[in-house]
Amino acid sequence: MNTTLRTAVYTALILAAVFLGYRGILSRAQAAPLLKTPAPVPQVDEAAHPGREKAVFAGGCFWGTQSVFQRVKGVTATKAGYAGGSAATATYDQVTTETTGHAESVEVVYDPSKITYGQLLRIFFTVGHDPTQLNRQGPDVGTSYRSAIFYSNEEQKKVATAYIAQLEAAHIFHGKIVTEVTPLKGFYDAESYHQDYATNNPNNPYIQVCDRPKIEALRAEFPELFQTYKGK
Repeated sequence: MNTTLRTAVYTALILAAVFLGYRGILSRAQAAPLLKTPAPVPQVDEAAHPGREKAVFAGGCFWGTQSVFQRVKGVTATKAGYAGGSAATATYDQVTTETTGHAESVEVVYDPSKITYGQLLRIFFTVGHDPTQLNRQGPDVGTSYRSAIFYSNEEQKKVATAYIAQLEAAHIFHGKIVTEVTPLKGFYDAESYHQDYATNNPNNPYIQVCDRPKIEALRAEFPELFQTYKGK
């Protein structure tokens, strides 16, 4: 869904919600999925160590995914971008045709002495998106909105695969997890206007309905990991 259409759709949703008196319900419905029980701490994780690592996640529109991870302590930088396709098709206009193989993704740069890959996964599955929705997130439909973890080494693959198995065994979601775990072949930065979009456009109806609730869920579920982010 292109930016203009996305904003128009959510403007209509907000007006309808206000008219019906259900704006709060609508906002919560677009936040993290309702879990039967809190997401568990990963049983398999990387060891904490000093340095700089990168993780790439896809969980629907990259505006919301970025807005969550840039507010996590231990995360030092984030970028909205594309993963899963080629460099030649890594543009917003092409990706929204749903023919490129790309997913809207976020590259997360983090300090593994302060937060581990497994902790990032826990946030991703708890407040980042709904991992039971196949090739969509809410009204955003298409493979570019799929749930995916793009791993850059075997340790990330091991931790991600083990955590999904742990979540499935715990039966904390109301549906089957459909998140892909796939090797990262390349990450391509999105256009500049997509970077920090939620922070730069807080009054955008889409941000208010879809992304602001995720930030509040992060603050509520992981207060010890929450950090204020005001943009660059």
